[in-house]
Amino acid sequence: MDFLKQMILDKGYIINNNILKVDSFLNHQVDFKLMNEIGLEFYNYFKDKNITKIFTIEASGIAPAIMTSYKFEVPMVILKKQTSSILNDDLYQTEVKSFTKNTTYNLTLSKKYISPNDNILIIDDFLANGEAAKGAIKLIEDAGASVAGIGIVIEKSFQPGRKILEDLGYDIYSLARIKSLENNKIEFVD
Repeated sequence: MDFLKQMILDKGYIINNNILKVDSFLNHQVDFKLMNEIGLEFYNYFKDKNITKIFTIEASGIAPAIMTSYKFEVPMVILKKQTSSILNDDLYQTEVKSFTKNTTYNLTLSKKYISPNDNILIIDDFLANGEAAKGAIKLIEDAGASVAGIGIVIEKSFQPGRKILEDLGYDIYSLARIKSLENNKIEFVD
């Protein structure tokens, strides 16, 4: 997706060889035109998969997921990273390790927002090691529902996430695939 790649080149900031900061347009301040294009791109790719819901993980995946949900005209469900006093015991939970934050959290889904009839598209902002996506997949499959595919805004292709998820049999569609962040230069996969 050329529009996204140009935004990454113009506004992305390399922290180190593994971390790209895109908070000026994706996950702190959000560019609504870009989100609209992202939602449309995911819709066009997955439109024949009979999607019933869009799932994302709080918080950075919310903006692209809501626009994708809007294009599909289906509900979006936010998987929570922290428990809350208003969430009861009727939950699915799994432990996930965050690459960026180097922490572990309990990914949580209320049972009332999923059924075995659901065919779910997972949307996330980044794919690195695949841990967040694997956590979302586990919750979905624990509920007896199906994963229709995984839409990723930015994939760090130099990390193993894609291979891990593809080896598990999932359809992954990434809008921008980064080959390298070395030498303070962003290189995309052709």
